[in-house]
Amino acid sequence: MHINVIGAGLAGCEAAMQIASHGIEVHLYEMKPNKKTPAHHTEKYAELVCSNSLKALRVESAAGLLKEEMRRLDSFLMKCADACRVPAGGALAVDRDIFSSLATEGIKNNELIKVYEEEVCEIPKDEITVLASGPLTSEPLAEYIRGMFGSSLSFFDAAAPIVTAESIDMEYAFCASRYDKGDGDDKSTFA
Repeated sequence: MHINVIGAGLAGCEAAMQIASHGIEVHLYEMKPNKKTPAHHTEKYAELVCSNSLKALRVESAAGLLKEEMRRLDSFLMKCADACRVPAGGALAVDRDIFSSLATEGIKNNELIKVYEEEVCEIPKDEITVLASGPLTSEPLAEYIRGMFGSSLSFFDAAAPIVTAESIDMEYAFCASRYDKGDGDDKSTFA
């Protein structure tokens, strides 16, 4: 038995290592080096294409809390990040080259992970598959996924979700200012 993981970015590398840590064989598919997007700069895995920052460290923030939870769950990528951390104030920033090198070496040296450097254009049927291709999904795979879910599927990168006011149940909505700075909007703003 094996589990497929499509994409060797941050999510794909973490998923592959976590699955392998439970003694399960992983087939990791990555389209690089054969195919790259304009955002890709290297052939390494877990390439931080937008930034070297993994955002806030303070556990009072969602990003900081997530990193703390990942550390407690023995996250492979958090170990990589902590090993190549660079000064960044209250954020966790890394040396991008060292980070992706550590991630790539860890994946390639794990005997339970078999890497296939090829583009995946369809999700394998009747196999457990983790789709971790993210916003850099190749167009053929994106079209296949859109075909599965209809035209409502969109890929966004580092964008806040867009929510329409009519989709919010105001009985449960909470309004406040960001970081407790300034006045929070009241619910009448959305009416």
